Amino acid sequence: MPSTYSDMISPSVVIGGTLQRTAVRQSNKQEMTNSVQMAVHNDSASASSSDEESFTEEEMAKLLEQVEEKKKLISTIRNKPWRMKKKLSVLRDAQKFVEKFEGALGKGKGKKFYAYKVMMLKKWIKFKRDFENFRTACIPWEMKIKEVESHFGSSVASYFIFLRWMYGVNLVLFGLIFGLVVIPEILMGLPYGSLPRKTVPRRDEKTAMDFSVLWDFEGYAKYSVLFYGFYNNQRTIGWLKFRLPLSYFMVGVGVFGYSLMVVIRTMASNAHENTADGDDGNYNFSFKMFTSWDYLIGNPETADNKFASITTSFKESIVDEEESNKDENIHLTRFLRVLANVMIICCLCGSGYLIYFVVKRSQTFSKMQNVGWYERNEVEIVMSLLGMFCPPLFETIANLEDYHPRVALKWQLGRIFALFLGNLYTFLLALMDDVNEKLAQEDIIKNITHWTLYNYYNASTFINGTDTTPPPLHPADVPRGPCWETNVGVEFVRLTVSDILVTYVTILVGDFLRACFVRFMNYCWCWDLEAGFPSYAEFDISGNVLGLVFNQGMIWMGSFYAPGLIGINVLRLHTSMYFQCWAVMSSNVPHERVFKASKSNNFYMGLLLLILFLSLLPVAYTIMSLPPSFDCGPFSGKKRMFDVIQETMENDFPPFVAKILSSIANPGLIIPAILLMILAIYYLNAVSKAYQQANIDLKKKMQMQREEEKNKRNNNTQVNSIMRDLEELLPPSARNALRLQTTGTESNTQMTSQPTNCITSPNNNTPGLSRREGPAMPTPRIAVTSPPVPRPMGPYMGGPPRSPHLQNPHPRH
Repeated sequence: MPSTYSDMISPSVVIGGTLQRTAVRQSNKQEMTNSVQMAVHNDSASASSSDEESFTEEEMAKLLEQVEEKKKLISTIRNKPWRMKKKLSVLRDAQKFVEKFEGALGKGKGKKFYAYKVMMLKKWIKFKRDFENFRTACIPWEMKIKEVESHFGSSVASYFIFLRWMYGVNLVLFGLIFGLVVIPEILMGLPYGSLPRKTVPRRDEKTAMDFSVLWDFEGYAKYSVLFYGFYNNQRTIGWLKFRLPLSYFMVGVGVFGYSLMVVIRTMASNAHENTADGDDGNYNFSFKMFTSWDYLIGNPETADNKFASITTSFKESIVDEEESNKDENIHLTRFLRVLANVMIICCLCGSGYLIYFVVKRSQTFSKMQNVGWYERNEVEIVMSLLGMFCPPLFETIANLEDYHPRVALKWQLGRIFALFLGNLYTFLLALMDDVNEKLAQEDIIKNITHWTLYNYYNASTFINGTDTTPPPLHPADVPRGPCWETNVGVEFVRLTVSDILVTYVTILVGDFLRACFVRFMNYCWCWDLEAGFPSYAEFDISGNVLGLVFNQGMIWMGSFYAPGLIGINVLRLHTSMYFQCWAVMSSNVPHERVFKASKSNNFYMGLLLLILFLSLLPVAYTIMSLPPSFDCGPFSGKKRMFDVIQETMENDFPPFVAKILSSIANPGLIIPAILLMILAIYYLNAVSKAYQQANIDLKKKMQMQREEEKNKRNNNTQVNSIMRDLEELLPPSARNALRLQTTGTESNTQMTSQPTNCITSPNNNTPGLSRREGPAMPTPRIAVTSPPVPRPMGPYMGGPPRSPHLQNPHPRH
């Protein structure tokens, strides 16, 4: 005998009802499909009809409903679990339907105006979408970087993003220098051959156009707008009265000011993006598995890149997970790391001594005649070879440390940065010795020049015997000083060009030819060349990043002495983007341990900011301390280069402005201002750290609260499942009694919320039955003369439910 209503239902009735509902659904679906087909057919049929056709109110309501359904379908078609072909076909049909009938929803005269508004709204939406696509397409090398990132990971792509950013900064500096210094000198300055500083000396004219001479930036290249010595010291030039010396000085200072501003602003922007990112490591693999694919991709090449990108992101996450769960021997690891650092320090000291020795020997070669090509370029060759071979050596030594790949990259960057910086400053110190020697020679050469000119004019007058002025001495015959600024600029240009050549040759020989050899000789070799030695090359992130930073430091230092150096660097960065992207995609393979780059490039920016500060020091020293050359450059004839500011203030500004500026430049105001800035920076840094710690604590609290809620839901689900399993073990009558007891407990909870009087008989042995009948009986109005006694525990009072065979203590046999 079934105990519940559900047990009394026949299975045939259930199956019949299910079949009936399925048939109704199928009929509704068929009707909807027919209606869509009819609408599309009507759409195509009405295309040739007149736009003045009128609709009834019922037709307008149906049409409006269909248009809204189509719009909803268009907005939600992305989430449909259909194939892409079906999505596109349904989307086209829905868009055609909406475009055809949406304008017909107006009434009377407003129908055309409504159709016009709808058309303009669609045009505006399409224009905004096309403009966003145009903006994305205008980002230089965006698709190339995305392609590299999809195959090599975000760490390699971060280098190309950094390279693109450096190209933009140098492009601005190029416009600044060429627009305010080079072009005014070309258009309004004196031409070549008018002054000794703009003329090749007579002894060098025969070889001034030789390729070997031009390759060393001597001859005509040295006496051109590329270098400091070509510019005249006239206060104003041309009909515009352009102040070239002031412009040269302000542009030189502005290069460092703009670079400092843009680097700090980029670091702040990256830090803000890193803080605003709320990504955490919870369910990382699940998110990548189920949410990584973009279902709007229709291009096969884009789909391949996306597939490679997802695969690479899985490799990055796997490496992070392995490193977080790795166990290591701490004592052995510390010993190996100390040993590796000692070996690297020895390499750094040796490279510094070698550069100092080579620079000193090059100064000896410069005083000799008939010096070979190697002796002339020995400094550049040695520095380029150190930059090429030391980073791989550091990477080999770093394998002893067993760091996480991301941490190992930062250590490698720091060590190569120390190598390049030590080499650069060793080069500068040796170069400063040469500058001091030239400054000591300038007084002698200056006297010789004045004596030569005096003798020329006096001797000419004495020979002719007349008082007529002799013709001026040809600029090529005038003795001239060493012009140490131009020599410094020539050294920086040589170093930059040699670095470019070594980089490109290294890519061609070390990557491309190596990849060709491995690819074509692998079939006929004794071992597997791809898996063993030499194998394909990996992209050296640390070496390329530090080479870029080191090169930019040389550009900042050398641009004051060689304004054309910025143009060379812009050309180098432009070609490097194409050349290195091609080399990466054709000759390199991804790293064995692909790792995720940090969320911001602030580590690269930090290195760049440090090299910017260290590049500013030598330039500031020469501006403030060393006297300029007497016969070349825009500051010739002055005691210090910064005297051009004082000259401008005295001649072009009112006297009170000069007093105000001199008062502002008082050390009594500058020192307190610097101290105030330091205190403000310290305070803001402390506030930033406090906010960061508060964000971390809040994130931990939110995560703990989420875990508590999840555990609570899991416990409730587990208890409910256990209770259901226990109920299924009981017979049907016991299950019915248990359901009735549960219902009685709920009604008892509702009764106790209201004050009621109830009387319980002490001889009543069935409390559960009396509790169920209590609410239905009227409350008797009698006086209570005895205190209430406690009721026995029952199944309806919160106690354990009684078993059915215990309810009757004396069963009949």
